[in-house]
Amino acid sequence: MEYRICTRCVMDTSDPDIRFDADGVCNHCTGASLRLERFYFPDERGSAKLERLTDKIKQSGRGKEFDCLIGISGGLDSSWLTYKSKDWGLRPFIFHVDAGWDSEVAKANIEKILTKLGYPLFTYTVDWEEMRDLQRAYLESSLSNQDVPQDHVFFSVLYNKTKELGLKYWLSGSNLVSESILPSAWGQSAMDAKQLKAIHRRFGQAPLHTYKTLRFHEWLSFHGNFPLLSPVISLTPLNLMPYNVVQARETLVREVGWQDYGRKHSESLFTKFFQNYYLPKKFGFDKRRAHLSSLIVAGETDRAFALKSLCDPLYDDVSLQRDKETILSKLGYEKVDWDRLMNLPNKSVHDYPNWESYLKIGIKVKRFLRRLGLDT
Repeated sequence: MEYRICTRCVMDTSDPDIRFDADGVCNHCTGASLRLERFYFPDERGSAKLERLTDKIKQSGRGKEFDCLIGISGGLDSSWLTYKSKDWGLRPFIFHVDAGWDSEVAKANIEKILTKLGYPLFTYTVDWEEMRDLQRAYLESSLSNQDVPQDHVFFSVLYNKTKELGLKYWLSGSNLVSESILPSAWGQSAMDAKQLKAIHRRFGQAPLHTYKTLRFHEWLSFHGNFPLLSPVISLTPLNLMPYNVVQARETLVREVGWQDYGRKHSESLFTKFFQNYYLPKKFGFDKRRAHLSSLIVAGETDRAFALKSLCDPLYDDVSLQRDKETILSKLGYEKVDWDRLMNLPNKSVHDYPNWESYLKIGIKVKRFLRRLGLDT
């Protein structure tokens, strides 16, 4: 199938909801530009905002062992955030959630950076039997976002740990430079506990006794951006500074011996396989397009380089066979089971119960409050 491609970025009609203007520029470019203009401050405005923010964090942590929490995965964004926190004079509680899919490179990166900075590491390990059962249930659901079981428990555990420690601020490596574009048709929110539980009830085989989920007001606080509903405030400091991913990577390699793990989010073995094999083969979605397009709109790469990068194979044959065998073995699948899953009819978020209707109401409320100058 021949796809139409945006004239500014590299998003194309593999996203069924993409729209183009008269110049061939897509709606993703337009939306990302607006978000960057409103929320990304790589200049003196960001410096001032960041200084005020770090002062607030330090003040909130007076008399406590830590003043904030940072979740670290071993990936670039969270590693760079952790590295910069030392420059800002913060005292973060460095927390890693192990959902059973950490690559060896990710583990080594975490150890190297924390050894360099002198930070202790605290780890929460998700019960693997529960994680495997939920992961299998999601594969049976035939949804595009197979990272939900990991992502949901990451956010839930990080949120609850921040609250448990009596901390107000949770710092996230999320950023608009590399993540301003993600088509909704390519996946659904990982924070929707209603949908997660519905899918597990339908396809799961064992109860989730210890797997932590977000409650409704916590979901609305994060996904709907209603921070006043929660005692924990999630912050994205990388949006208040220049964030050049190439320079950040080079600095980490040079200063801490950090090792590049390949494409974005490939610090997780399952995410690497899911993004570079499952999504393209089953749904026709290549998430490199969204990641590269985000960098294009942010001015961190150009379209010619992105187009050239898309010509690279998603997987080499040897790595694909190795990763596939590892994942099928960990999930308890035979090849015939995997073939059946790949041939199931594709589903969307609307095929299972969800909280999306509430989110739409929340967005309307946010817009109304913004017009009144009362935006939370």
